[in-house]
Amino acid sequence: MLLSFSNNQLLDGNSTNDSKESETTGDKLIGGLLTADFDEGSCLSRYKKTSFYRKASPYKPSEYLVSKLRNYEILHKRCGPGTEAYKEATEHFVHDEYYGSNGECRYIVWIASDGLGNRILTLTSVFLYALLTERIILVDQSKDISDLFCEPFPGTSWFLPLDSPIAKQIYGYNKEYSRCYGTMVNNQAINSTSIPPHLYLHILHDSRDEDKMFFCRKDQSLIDKVPWLIVRSNAYFVPTLWLNPTFQPELIKIFPQKDTVFHHLARYLLHPTNQVWGMVTRYYNAQLSRADERLGIQVRVFGKPAGYLQHVMDQVVGCTQREKLLPELATQEESKVNISKSPKLKAVLVTSLYPEYSDKLKNMFWERPSLTGEIVEVFQPSGERIQQTNKKLHDQKALAEIYLLSLTDNIVTSARSTFGYVAYSLGGLKPWLLYQPTGLVTPDPQCVRSPSMEPCFHTPLSHGCEADWGKDSGKILPFLRHCDDMIYGGLKLYDEL
Repeated sequence: MLLSFSNNQLLDGNSTNDSKESETTGDKLIGGLLTADFDEGSCLSRYKKTSFYRKASPYKPSEYLVSKLRNYEILHKRCGPGTEAYKEATEHFVHDEYYGSNGECRYIVWIASDGLGNRILTLTSVFLYALLTERIILVDQSKDISDLFCEPFPGTSWFLPLDSPIAKQIYGYNKEYSRCYGTMVNNQAINSTSIPPHLYLHILHDSRDEDKMFFCRKDQSLIDKVPWLIVRSNAYFVPTLWLNPTFQPELIKIFPQKDTVFHHLARYLLHPTNQVWGMVTRYYNAQLSRADERLGIQVRVFGKPAGYLQHVMDQVVGCTQREKLLPELATQEESKVNISKSPKLKAVLVTSLYPEYSDKLKNMFWERPSLTGEIVEVFQPSGERIQQTNKKLHDQKALAEIYLLSLTDNIVTSARSTFGYVAYSLGGLKPWLLYQPTGLVTPDPQCVRSPSMEPCFHTPLSHGCEADWGKDSGKILPFLRHCDDMIYGGLKLYDEL
């Protein structure tokens, strides 16, 4: 029987095994990414997730990234909410006054948009941009972000106060807003002698070329002078930052291994609240901890029809068996050859809106033995059928499932799923990506192993900046190419081979 998340599981953030943890079981500061400046009880996931539930990552943060983070923390503490600098800057914003770009405190406000996977990817993208441009990131908490993640910076807050006069102004911004960067470019309303006090950056699936070119060097020369930036995005725009010749040398120093950007930044920035972490640890200890090996399978069905589709089920089975992630089934005669007193136990964690996928897998390995003699147990924490974005409990369950997937040894995810992107990159896993079916036919091949653990930017500028205007954006840099799961589009970082 599947163990589902229930309301009772939300009452306590501690797992029964937490007391058994030892600080010597792993590097709780993740190679210096984290500091020891927090009370551990206030956010149990911050230090314990790396030392007990997940294998130590083979990807070590650079010393330069660590130094950048420490410097950023000092700046945020000096300029964040509650400081005199923040109060003064807020007054300028409210009165629409330009106060120059030479001040120490400049800001970028992230507005939550779309589903949880999209929000996590864009939040990380905006933080990297803030790190590169020495801006203070402020996070819109009008949705449930404070119910999902702990504060990441010591001695200060990253949340835009709910009673902030800024919050009352920014939620209606769209690409038609007069201070939207793309609109200002089209109207020739911004230049070196006409800098607005604030700008809205519209980096969504319906962005115009003028919006998407915000990262280009010429555009940054103007944007850099604006004290306040407000960003609404549903895309992981990190790959395009590498196309800016000014940003690129700094990015290479920060991330010498180029496909580790999200992996490092997410482990620094995103720590589930005790409520969410309690769900993760209880489920892991009850269902996954005994296994010799753990496989994560994430199934996302795009378009219509939705729900359980046999050709998708065939694709999942075909991919996992072809890649030796799951054993093939044996006849009764064949199974006699592989009798063992201590068979290997493999736990399969399935996440999907639809429980039928895990039910089918479970029945497969219940009704017939595996050809290898392995015992395969299949689990699915929830199957809610309908995505309920911005509902607190639904988003908390979704975040818990993302973290559970990240704790597996191997992972298979659906193409173009931001939920899957976050899970495999957070776990430092190079995924098998299930190609998106065309019609009701199982793709052939069913999946591909990606050499990169970076997420894909689905809707980038198709061309480069300025002199590169006519050049395919996936062919400008050797380590920036089109995505494995979007052959004719998207951009993704790959470590140079």
